Amino acid sequence: MIRHVVLFRRKAGTSDAEIADVLAGIEALADVVPGILATSSGADCSPEGMQRGMTHGFTLDFVDAAARDAYLVHPDHQAAGARLVAATEQGIDGLLVFDWES
Repeated sequence: MIRHVVLFRRKAGTSDAEIADVLAGIEALADVVPGILATSSGADCSPEGMQRGMTHGFTLDFVDAAARDAYLVHPDHQAAGARLVAATEQGIDGLLVFDWES
């Protein structure tokens, strides 16, 4: 299994509803992209203060690296990713992406 983790900084002026729509769009990819096992998303709630400006995040679990790689080039992912980048402070520079295999 591959866990795909994305953290991002919410762009100033982006409403709660807009962020919710972006995250719902990410989670909806499980309905159209084969190999997604689970999704989860939300706003940071950690009391540790180590977020480094990241305000929201999501995870996607894939059956394997091939499923993750197919997701990366899937047109629905490309569209959802563009919406995410538009809602992120500093665009793509406001994102952190990290995957691991378990």
